[in-house]
Amino acid sequence: MNMPSPELDELLAGYRRFRDHGWQTERERWTSLREGQQPRVMVIACSDSRVDPSHIFDVNPGEIFVVRNVAALVPPFETTPGHHGVSAALEFAVQFLHVSQIVVLGHGMCGGCQAALTQSMLGCEPGKGGFVADWISLLDEVRADIVAAHGTSGHAAERAMEQAGVKVSLANLRTFPCIQLKEGRGTLKLVGAFFAITDGVLHLLDEDSGTFHPAI
Repeated sequence: MNMPSPELDELLAGYRRFRDHGWQTERERWTSLREGQQPRVMVIACSDSRVDPSHIFDVNPGEIFVVRNVAALVPPFETTPGHHGVSAALEFAVQFLHVSQIVVLGHGMCGGCQAALTQSMLGCEPGKGGFVADWISLLDEVRADIVAAHGTSGHAAERAMEQAGVKVSLANLRTFPCIQLKEGRGTLKLVGAFFAITDGVLHLLDEDSGTFHPAI
């Protein structure tokens, strides 16, 4: 049996609150979810513990299909051997759950985007930062213009990289044949969003102008 720890105790206390006030009061909803899930929206978000899509969008279980990873990145479509976790989740959401919208949710104060900007993990070995460095290299193509305009540190540079990351993921989503087909038919929409931790404001991307605007 695992040794008790303060961290596990906190999780179990939360679980008990959920059983008393979440599960019991929403038994009808949970019963309906036994038949399967039918979310209409997929959200691709960062693993950052401060940015929980369920809290930001105030949704109930079963309403959104969420994939989280460092910096909310989507790799381009490829069929090379390997374990393609994000691609598998996309395929499942689009082809089997038939979601009608995919939201890429970037956020402020993103450590992954900051690392991509500073390249602080460049040359690290796998297990010591190398996995992160390889993942955030997806942002290498946009880095040069951002560094030329803003340098490698400071709020302006970091915000530019964070919002550029959303655009990179949207562009990479559109390399997937199933997404190209459904977006072309009008049965699937892609949305770029950015959540600012400092003030709690959600911004939506206007792809025509390339700018983000507050949703409120």
